Amino acid sequence: MIFTERFETFGVSPALIFPDRKPISYQELARFLVAQAASFGSEKRLVGVVAEPSEHAVIAYLAALHGGHAVALLPPCKPSVLDDFVADFSPDGVCRPVDGRFRCMMGSPNPAGELHADLALLLGTSGSTGKSRYVRLSASAVQANASSIASYLELEERDRAALILPFHYSYGLSVLNSHLITGASIYLPRRGASDAGFAQEVRDAGCTNISGVPYSFEQMERAGFLQHELPALRFMTVAGGRMPPDLATTFHRHLAERQKRLFMMYGQTEATARIAYVPPHLLEGNVGSIGIAIPGGSLRLVDDAGNPIGQPGEPGELVYSGPNVMMGYASQRSDLAKGAGIAELRTGDIATRDKNGFFTVIGRLKRMSKIAGLRLSHEAIEAALDEAGIAAAIVGDDDRILALVTSQHGDERVLPVLMAATGLPRPHLEVERAQSLPRLASGKVDYASVRARLRSLRPPHRAGVLAAFASAFYPRHVGVDDTFESLGGDSLLYVQLSLALERELGSAPPGWETMRIAELCRAGQQAGKHLSTDSQLVLRAVATLMVVVHHASFWPIPGGAAILVMLVGYSLARFQRQRLFAGDVAGVLRPLALVLVSYLPIVAGFSLVQGEILWPSFLLIGNLGFVQPPHMMPYLYWFVEAYVQIMLVWAAMFGIPRLRAFANGTPFGFGMILLAAATAAKFLIPLLWSIGGPQIFTLPDVFYLTALGWCVHFATSWQKRLTMVVVAALLCPALAWTGGNWLGSWVKFASVFGAVLVLVHARRIALPARLAQMALPIAAASYHIYLFHRIVPEWLLPSPDLAVSQPVVTIAAVAIGLLSGLGAFALQQQLTRWLAPHQGRAGSLAFN
Repeated sequence: MIFTERFETFGVSPALIFPDRKPISYQELARFLVAQAASFGSEKRLVGVVAEPSEHAVIAYLAALHGGHAVALLPPCKPSVLDDFVADFSPDGVCRPVDGRFRCMMGSPNPAGELHADLALLLGTSGSTGKSRYVRLSASAVQANASSIASYLELEERDRAALILPFHYSYGLSVLNSHLITGASIYLPRRGASDAGFAQEVRDAGCTNISGVPYSFEQMERAGFLQHELPALRFMTVAGGRMPPDLATTFHRHLAERQKRLFMMYGQTEATARIAYVPPHLLEGNVGSIGIAIPGGSLRLVDDAGNPIGQPGEPGELVYSGPNVMMGYASQRSDLAKGAGIAELRTGDIATRDKNGFFTVIGRLKRMSKIAGLRLSHEAIEAALDEAGIAAAIVGDDDRILALVTSQHGDERVLPVLMAATGLPRPHLEVERAQSLPRLASGKVDYASVRARLRSLRPPHRAGVLAAFASAFYPRHVGVDDTFESLGGDSLLYVQLSLALERELGSAPPGWETMRIAELCRAGQQAGKHLSTDSQLVLRAVATLMVVVHHASFWPIPGGAAILVMLVGYSLARFQRQRLFAGDVAGVLRPLALVLVSYLPIVAGFSLVQGEILWPSFLLIGNLGFVQPPHMMPYLYWFVEAYVQIMLVWAAMFGIPRLRAFANGTPFGFGMILLAAATAAKFLIPLLWSIGGPQIFTLPDVFYLTALGWCVHFATSWQKRLTMVVVAALLCPALAWTGGNWLGSWVKFASVFGAVLVLVHARRIALPARLAQMALPIAAASYHIYLFHRIVPEWLLPSPDLAVSQPVVTIAAVAIGLLSGLGAFALQQQLTRWLAPHQGRAGSLAFN
């Protein structure tokens, strides 16, 4: 009997819960399973399910179990894995997204593809390389492991899990199965562990437990999870690798103080999921242990000859026995007809047992490494290199893989093969060279000598894409599973990292801001005559040039600053929307530190020159005209003050829960209302508070531009894009007319209108490579160019009025201004890299 047969008995209790929709009850789920299972046919069939986090994928998996079929769970967003699975196993049907819908496509039964009666589930081995290999699991193993986990976690119908792990991963699947077997519910959150709003979401959903890998807990800690109180939470579980002891202690004590529990667990896909756990009341002092066997299983240690080890403290291979042990491996369809081939699981881990019966893993028996949750076979990596014609020996530890290469191949050839074979980013890979491999007397490779070479290398280094992220976000921490968006990047960091990615990868991939750093690290070079460049970056570079030229002459091109203000709103929508929607005010305002660290020294310098403290500029209110003269600093610095004020207003707005909820539900509608209100304020506020000419530098006069940028980003359908074009076509001429109806006013708002058209219709622009290579540094250094572009020209060159008749002076002023800003930006980058400390924790690095 499989646990799906009990679903009807749980009645209308919720089974699957998704944000912003009605839960799926157990009665409904049972009906869905019967219908879906019938569509698979009455004969036992092999069904591949692309395990996306949707009810359709979950139902397809459960229906296959319910109908007695064999189901293989495949990772989403990896078409190559599905293609390999189809080629190797010839499934009778595949369930996957097609044209925006999840479909199950069944073919005729495979007459030559007999399936063993006990076979129920195929799971890919974690981090496997080379030819695909799957773990064969029986229905009884799935049932036994789910029951055992439910037993020691003491799961009840009232429990609700926040499922943040993919369910094609055995750990994530165990969370799903163990809750459904007890009639508890599964909540699939909108946000991930790294999101500042994750804690509030699981609190609002009434989740009683959260399960994650060690890196999930690192992300939660960084996102402020421990600062939230979650009354419904009963426990948390962690598995999937070694958790840093200090992090484990932090979460254990935090939970224990609130009468909640942390379960530290150990498992392998080959045992359906779980093998051992540490009872929470015994966790203090045992955070490095894997604990005891799960209910129904047993653990023992054996020596090299397979003899049992009974002496406490003596190391041996960890062996597990229990009903959840796999039937065996499969690499092709014919393997699926085989029965159980093993009685117990040789884990390949070297462990010790203490006098209390607790086991601790201290190493690995085989040539394996486990890095960032991936179990990597050194033999498989060597095979991948050999297939590429590269002769090398592979060794590794829990931080790095070393390839000792003897063939004549450069890093540019070796590293892409290593990255593809391991799934690891560049910082976890080392390449050394030798004339020949060290050998033992027997002629075998002397891997001990190669491992000694790995130990002698310098500590893990920063390089490439990860280093660029480290530089951009210093001094915060970053891991290979982070994304630009999850880290809360802003527009300034976006252009800086875009430039770095163009340098590292040849071209920044479209949508890179939502890609994991590990994926970016694996991206290859994309050389060519033209580069597809983010239009926001092009606009930022053009607007910066307009500002520099405008300030170096009296040419009427004043639209650059207006475009930059509009890009503030666009960037808030694009990069900070999740933090705004979560009410993470601190996260939204964090980028201001980068702005002020360069600006305030300039204010101090002008204060020294003028012999007085320019307190309005220090307080960032100099643009509001409270003092005389209205601009004690050069007038161009109004932009910095206005930018800070704009950010404070946006943060304040999203600090209001009802307003935040409305904006989250209808971001475009919210933006249009805000645009209307801000435009009205631009015209009405001067009637109540008029300061004359400096009015154009005040917050009320420019804030509408940020609302315009917000709307442009959320114009995601053709109707909304058309609306934005019409609104801009009406608004810009009206503003030009009321702004003085002079040439400069029309140029300014024509520039804004052009920028709207570009962002609405051309999110990326194909530029000649040389032009892109010139534009991107200007975009990256735009803020520093804005700050410094007039300081040196004001000192060395005649004032701009003479430049009208002296174009050479204008050209020199523009060139010096650009070089000043680029130099200041480069200096700040160099100082940041110099200040950044090394980060020793595997899988993450300190930003530098």
